[in-house]
Amino acid sequence: MMSEKLTQKDRLILLLKERTLARANELQAAGIAATTISRAVTDGDVSRIGRGLYQLPDNEANADLTLAEASKRVPKGIICMISALAYHGLTDQMPRKIWMAIGAKDWEPKISYPPLRIVRFRPPNLNNGVEYHLIAGTDVPIYSVTKALADAFRNPKLLDRSVAIECLRNAITSRKVSPGEIADMAKHCGAWKRMQPYMEAITHDG
Repeated sequence: MMSEKLTQKDRLILLLKERTLARANELQAAGIAATTISRAVTDGDVSRIGRGLYQLPDNEANADLTLAEASKRVPKGIICMISALAYHGLTDQMPRKIWMAIGAKDWEPKISYPPLRIVRFRPPNLNNGVEYHLIAGTDVPIYSVTKALADAFRNPKLLDRSVAIECLRNAITSRKVSPGEIADMAKHCGAWKRMQPYMEAITHDG
């Protein structure tokens, strides 16, 4: 069969075309030897973009791809705050670091790329409103629009209030979610008292 004629390097390239990003242990689990990966990097056929993280050299870096990279590097992390708001198209601000939420007692990773801003949430806020979005073959956990908005108002020391208000207005005017859905999540997360006056002003103006 044709598949039997493929070399390990051929299979490595095919896997990276399918997944865009892959960790070394994923490649090795697929039968690709570490020496094959190393030789492909040396030959310039594969790029090593982080410790144990590989992609094809012609893959262009983009904002969403860095979310997938961060998710692979921090398996328990959830894309949050301004990074989640930007992913959902609620702000044009592109954070220099990927914001990720982890548990209060989770180990904080020390990695050089992608740059991370780690915040710690406690249950139930840690686990509320988590969605999974397929990016570069990776199921990336990202807080929903309503949860990201609630967190923006719930943590005024982490995010400028003007940015939170901008995102709230954009979410409502674009009809990504309804005001009722936003309010329900805000109440559930303890952010409603801070959000309510801005919500009322925006919906009244609309």
